[in-house]
Amino acid sequence: MKWSLKALLHRQKVDQETQKNGVMLVTYAEPKHVVSEQFRTVRTNIEFAGAALDHCQVVMFTSSAMSEGKSTVSANVAVTWAQAGKKVLLIDADLRRPTVHATFRKLNLDGVTTVLTGKNKIDEVVEGTFVNNLSIISSGPVPPNPSELLNSKRMADLLKWARDKFDIVVLDAPPVLAVSDVQVLVPQTDGVVVVANIGKTLKGDLRRTVEVLKLAKATILGSVERVKAKHGDRGYGYGYGYGYENEKS
Repeated sequence: MKWSLKALLHRQKVDQETQKNGVMLVTYAEPKHVVSEQFRTVRTNIEFAGAALDHCQVVMFTSSAMSEGKSTVSANVAVTWAQAGKKVLLIDADLRRPTVHATFRKLNLDGVTTVLTGKNKIDEVVEGTFVNNLSIISSGPVPPNPSELLNSKRMADLLKWARDKFDIVVLDAPPVLAVSDVQVLVPQTDGVVVVANIGKTLKGDLRRTVEVLKLAKATILGSVERVKAKHGDRGYGYGYGYGYENEKS
């Protein structure tokens, strides 16, 4: 099964709008909303899944393809960790289609790419946000060689610095099947969460995503299932799942 041209164009439009305007932070705007509670449940389940690990401090969010909700999930879960009193750093590691700066109303002049190219020191690009306890590092200008930069010693040094300064480090990473960026980041992370858009994410793509992550020796913490709400209540519902790697088509 392949996406129709209409579906692909719709995804591209949604992706462009997200890059321009950022994602909805319902956990900040309406912390008592049912969707905010779902994000808190996702956070708690990630903590339970990581409890058996020696460390679960650096958590990467990814998906199979673009416009499946990984940026929405990563940003909102980061907010819930900050609201729980954790000192949180959200890093935009999607150097090709960044959204974090737009979500938190920041310029994207400096960030991950300017650190990795040696233009800036790490502490020069960390920015506080309107959410207490939550800081961000935006992607910075789009580079010609994202995979090479993310696979560099400077990226490893950035994440080591982040581990020393923050309780939780959240990476908003690119889709797995689109580019090789996620695979090169895996060794620097403690666990990976896969976001799937139920009804849109192809089962074959999801299986291939899990296979790619396993080949990279990733610790897969679980999946977040994004489900279209029947009555348009905030657009989507979110649930945390296990065992998706065994799902049959």
